[in-house]
Amino acid sequence: MTLVGNPNVGKTTLFNRLCGLRAKATNLPGTTVEARRGSCRCDGQDIQVVDLPGVYSIGLDQPESRCAAACINGDLSGTPQPDVVLLVLDATNLARNLRIANEVLNTGARCVVALTMTDAASRKGLTLDASRIEAYLDCPVVPVIARNGTGIETLKASLAHARSTSASLPDPTDQQAVTQWSNGIVREAAGGEPGAAATGRLSDRLDLAFVHPVSGLLLFAAIMAGLFYVIFALAGIPMDLIELIFGHVGGWLSSVMPEGAIRDLVVDGIVGGLAGTVVFLPQILLLFFLISLLEDTGYLARAAFVMDRVMRRFGLPGQAFVPMLSAHACAIPAIMSARLVPDRRDRIAVILVAPFLSCSARLPVYVLLLGVLFAERPALAGLVFAGCYALGIIAALLSALLARRTLLKGRARPMVLELPAYRWPSLRTALLTAWDRGLLFIRKAGTVILGIVIVLWWLSAYPKYDASAGVASAQSDTTAIVETGGSDPAMTQLETEDAESRAAMAHSFAGRIGRFVQPVFEPLGYDWQLTVGVMTSFAAREVFVSTMAVLVSGSDDVDDPSVITRIEQARQDDGSPMLTPSTAASLLVFFVLAMQCLPTLAVTAREAGGWKWAILQLAWMTAVAWGAAWITRMLVQAGGLA
Repeated sequence: MTLVGNPNVGKTTLFNRLCGLRAKATNLPGTTVEARRGSCRCDGQDIQVVDLPGVYSIGLDQPESRCAAACINGDLSGTPQPDVVLLVLDATNLARNLRIANEVLNTGARCVVALTMTDAASRKGLTLDASRIEAYLDCPVVPVIARNGTGIETLKASLAHARSTSASLPDPTDQQAVTQWSNGIVREAAGGEPGAAATGRLSDRLDLAFVHPVSGLLLFAAIMAGLFYVIFALAGIPMDLIELIFGHVGGWLSSVMPEGAIRDLVVDGIVGGLAGTVVFLPQILLLFFLISLLEDTGYLARAAFVMDRVMRRFGLPGQAFVPMLSAHACAIPAIMSARLVPDRRDRIAVILVAPFLSCSARLPVYVLLLGVLFAERPALAGLVFAGCYALGIIAALLSALLARRTLLKGRARPMVLELPAYRWPSLRTALLTAWDRGLLFIRKAGTVILGIVIVLWWLSAYPKYDASAGVASAQSDTTAIVETGGSDPAMTQLETEDAESRAAMAHSFAGRIGRFVQPVFEPLGYDWQLTVGVMTSFAAREVFVSTMAVLVSGSDDVDDPSVITRIEQARQDDGSPMLTPSTAASLLVFFVLAMQCLPTLAVTAREAGGWKWAILQLAWMTAVAWGAAWITRMLVQAGGLA
């Protein structure tokens, strides 16, 4: 079964109601348009369901329309022709929605109609007669309220009666005849002229504020700042719980496993590395939960309208808002969805700047560094968190402006955007969205990140350091610390062990690599440990936290189970703090702006048409990140902070 309908008709909410937690995001074979797959149980059988992107017509020359048409006709590679097409029509805007219904019915597909938002139609004074609509379309029509499940069981039962229509339908290419046909159905079934139900005065007043050129931008900034404050303020308790659990697991494994390389790998490598990643799951869940709520209310479309005015001044088309918004989840699907931008120069500009937008993979790094800079000050941390996103947006816009005035000269096209009606958000949809994104994060943490963590643990653990034999004599500063620790009574046992641990790390393969590259990052305040973290994060940004956890967890300090605390308290070889305020601020800015995702570069090369664009993207973003990070460090130090 395939779900087809216009944007903003409640299609995804209906899909989630039908499929529940069995849903998953996917990219359909042969297309870059994202869809969702799931399974729905009807009459004791599991029915596979595909939720296609919202389209206004299956005949438009756009990727999502071509994808929908190919799926309905059975021409989409790797996807069988659906037995049933579930047409999702908005009861509050039935005349327009019937046009796509006419197109699909003309293909001969077996169809069922789900009439959504019937509660909103009732509030607007519309009285819909589903039986009359069914008589016109000659296929089952079921009113549903997807948010609370009303009509869902009836809809499932009607799937067995899906059929190809034998009704007399107008030619979809004759726009006048479609319009007259749909208006006639509305007059008969809704008891009034199309458009007679006007938007409420409250909606109009809200739009006056949300889409205003000035107040719209201010409200957008305030809403984003509030969103990030909530993330910081509410995620603390579950984060502490996760840290406590991993701490107990690591302690228990240490007590039951015999000493040796295997125990070190499991406790310090796997458990310690995963702890440094999974601890940020609450922030990620909260972020996508809140964004889903905002989208469901209809606000994000208003935000797109407001931002379109801004983006056009920087040479970006209005269609760029969707890829740039999705880039806050991941730059890869954002770059792929840039195919929706019709002009090639516009499309390449979007591809080049999309990775500047802060993706969810950066969240663990932001949280770690903001914890160093603003401990016990969640309000300020939330404000700076929002500032990180703002900095990425500013960098993207300025880079787009530069590109459009040099390499990619030309004017941006205007964007046509429909503003959906305001409505109460669905908690169920928001929870399922957060669940899906959380599962994706966990899968990545359990596969790619775990593999990288194991490699990093091996690089940081070998070759073994023998303090008594003076193996690390090449690292003179570190060796001096260890020798002093062994002879100076004033030095505590814990300080001695920490010094020996730092010497062991410096002697390892990871330490040697970090020391070799470290001069490049020395002006930014990074020692060899931070340099290793920056280097490994090119595989995946969130690996930085896991890398630092592995590098600093060589100490046997069981009194501090917190991975974050271990990183915050880490020392350089000379005993000075590894993360000073100026270094943490510099590192934060670097991660906001740097291209640190090799898979993204590969997708850029494919979508933009060559590796020259990917190399340009890497060189430009690295240069901007390094320069901005250096300026940030100088400013913080000038302000009296070390």
